[in-house]
Amino acid sequence: MGNEFLQMEEAIVDMLRMVYDPEIPVNVYDLGLIYGVDIDDEKNVRIDMTLTAPGCPVADYILEDVRQKVESVKGINNVEVNLVFDPVWDKDMMSEEAKLELGFL
Repeated sequence: MGNEFLQMEEAIVDMLRMVYDPEIPVNVYDLGLIYGVDIDDEKNVRIDMTLTAPGCPVADYILEDVRQKVESVKGINNVEVNLVFDPVWDKDMMSEEAKLELGFL
């Protein structure tokens, strides 16, 4: 069962790397916007994530894109995306690749 959940987590991360903020050419995972991914025994997924700014004009689009892409992973029953702003996101949460892409390195 552990291997199945590990594979599911990897597939979820792959899907999250396909979601982009239309204003930033880096995916939400490498931007550091994903704070947590939890899979329960019934294969329901809860994702805690944030945005680069609380007033993001495309917040609904990004959240729905995350939900739809993760829901497409084989075996997933339900996806809940929880928008949080604590801790507040900052550029230090980005991966090295994202920082390089955006010119922070």
